[in-house]
Amino acid sequence: MNNNFHYKFIEPDKSLADFVESIGMFHNPTDEAKEVVVIPDGRIDLFFTQSLTEPFHVLLMGLETEPEQRSVPPKTLTFSISFKPLAVEYILPTPIAGFLNSAKDLPNDFWGFTADDLKDFDAFYKKAHQKIAAPKEIDERKRKLFDLIYSSNGEMSIKELSEKVFWSSRQINRYFNQQFGLSLKAFCKILRFRASLEHIAQGKLFPELNFADQNHFIKEIKKFSGVVPKELFKNQNDRFVLLSVLKQK
Repeated sequence: MNNNFHYKFIEPDKSLADFVESIGMFHNPTDEAKEVVVIPDGRIDLFFTQSLTEPFHVLLMGLETEPEQRSVPPKTLTFSISFKPLAVEYILPTPIAGFLNSAKDLPNDFWGFTADDLKDFDAFYKKAHQKIAAPKEIDERKRKLFDLIYSSNGEMSIKELSEKVFWSSRQINRYFNQQFGLSLKAFCKILRFRASLEHIAQGKLFPELNFADQNHFIKEIKKFSGVVPKELFKNQNDRFVLLSVLKQK
């Protein structure tokens, strides 16, 4: 990635694996804004940010279903906690269905974090683990549902998911819409797109997953990224940060 834009993402302890995907940071230390494209990835991001023009603040991003061009201001430092959807019900303090493709400001002292916590990423990582207490009890249907969705890269049918977790498809869809603001099918498409990103990062520009054909594959990639697979792979100016991360794995 561009040496003037830094990032780091670390997986959480196994005890939080059902709820947290990664804890990370990105930093634009330059005097110029960094243009990036945010693409759907199935995560709910909690950002702790400060910059030259904005004081320390906390932002919770809802799920995204479409690409969005954003600008990272000069001298911006952000630490983040990227949650899996199950965290909405058991970890986070607020529903997210109302801000699909948008964000919500949280109190600046959320979970006791302050601007001082942005001085040391390792200390932030440890503090985040202390603040995120995994619940002792959880609805096993929901845990199994998400295990199946993730392990199949969103390719398991709603009917099959329903049968395996003993939960009607109607109830599952109601749960998804009430909690996250989108249907199970829409979420599964996002996960399939994200899995395809890993293949595109390796230069595989044809469908590796269960797309109907090449045209359908291209259409889905363009829907979620705004560009065709070939242009996405080129990743001009490293504007697709998620793809840049995958390329470095």
